[in-house]
Amino acid sequence: MIKSMTGYGKTEFEIKNKKISIEIKSLNSKQLDINSRIPVLMRGKEFNLRKTISGKLIRGKIDFNFFIESIGTECSSLINEGAVMNYYNQLSDIQKKLGIPVTERTISTIMRFPDTIKTESKELDDEEYKEITEHLDEVLNSVDQFRVQEGKALDKDIRSHIIQIQKLLEDIAPFESQRIETIKENLLSSLNNSGIKDKIDKDRFDQEIVFYLDKLDINEEKVRLANHCLYFLKTLDGNSPAGKKLGFISQEIGREINTLGSKANDSNIQHIVVQMKDSLEKVKEQMLNVL
Repeated sequence: MIKSMTGYGKTEFEIKNKKISIEIKSLNSKQLDINSRIPVLMRGKEFNLRKTISGKLIRGKIDFNFFIESIGTECSSLINEGAVMNYYNQLSDIQKKLGIPVTERTISTIMRFPDTIKTESKELDDEEYKEITEHLDEVLNSVDQFRVQEGKALDKDIRSHIIQIQKLLEDIAPFESQRIETIKENLLSSLNNSGIKDKIDKDRFDQEIVFYLDKLDINEEKVRLANHCLYFLKTLDGNSPAGKKLGFISQEIGREINTLGSKANDSNIQHIVVQMKDSLEKVKEQMLNVL
């Protein structure tokens, strides 16, 4: 069963005095592309987090959002008293020289200056990190289940179009024998109209007809197309991610359909080929989102 690259998962939980939110969104992409937003507190663990995500999701454009909110009385940001006092003394001297009174607005102005707030970086302990990774696994499992459900819809649609190509391939048979006779009649008619029929060596003509019709024979293309379709459906039933492999098989299907069209020399078969191409294009559109 195939999976989609589209997925979503989110969880919120509390550890000690922290409220933590983990959210992952996944969209289709040719490669793995992880765009992460994580707090400074987790920067040292970013490589491990990315490794965990890539191991589970394999491919796609991944948005990984990680937020930590303090819900206790502790605060990681502190007023830098030394810097504030230094700014205050300097501003007081300048205001006195300019005859401007020192007011409460002076402090509010100072607090917008650089280095008046300092942030204490605290690292998560091993117990906290372990709990975070457990919740991350839950989110990744949610994304994976989302992908499985989306994959079922993709499988149903893609499978129907491949089966349609198989049915259209069977529809060619009645027109194939008729096509050969039509080609022979057209050649003979051309010879009759040219007025040189009596000058043509019959044995040589028959040899040329066989050679010409052999070039227009589409039996090999039909066999290969049938085998490619069967292989495609078999690959759909596999358990491992097969998006790229299915893409390669669909290219081979397209080549055989194009060759059928170029060798058909029959309007009925060409109409069928057009329908095959239409079905294959719908498969290729859906394939863009298959893992």
